[in-house]
Amino acid sequence: MGLPHLLKAALVAVPAVALLAGCSGKLNNGAHAGHDGPEAKEATIEQIASQTGCTLSGRRNAEELRQGACQTGTGRYTVVGFTSEQGQKSWLEEAKPWGGTYLVGKRWVIVSTAPTLETLRQQLGGDIVNGRSHHS
Repeated sequence: MGLPHLLKAALVAVPAVALLAGCSGKLNNGAHAGHDGPEAKEATIEQIASQTGCTLSGRRNAEELRQGACQTGTGRYTVVGFTSEQGQKSWLEEAKPWGGTYLVGKRWVIVSTAPTLETLRQQLGGDIVNGRSHHS
């Protein structure tokens, strides 16, 4: 796994993800919102989709990650799965400056609005992490 490949994948995924999540005045420069759901388990994007009752669409595959979009009664969200913890960490570092809100599990991230992620966290576990605020 090379960092250049990861950066290319991040550059493809992050703008789409940032548009989905939007920039919110409630974001807090990378602060963690905490954890109060079940313990997050390592899962593929297909397993996460199954657990949350969605059928993945708009799938993208890269060497270091896979992603797909979901739309359920809970909301609209993007699921990103990683081949390594380092890849996930690097992706998050690249994504946070774009803003957004992330539910972070073991080798997976879900990007959406805070209310949708709070609901998903009750099912999947994980920690909610906020990107940088783009509002004053």
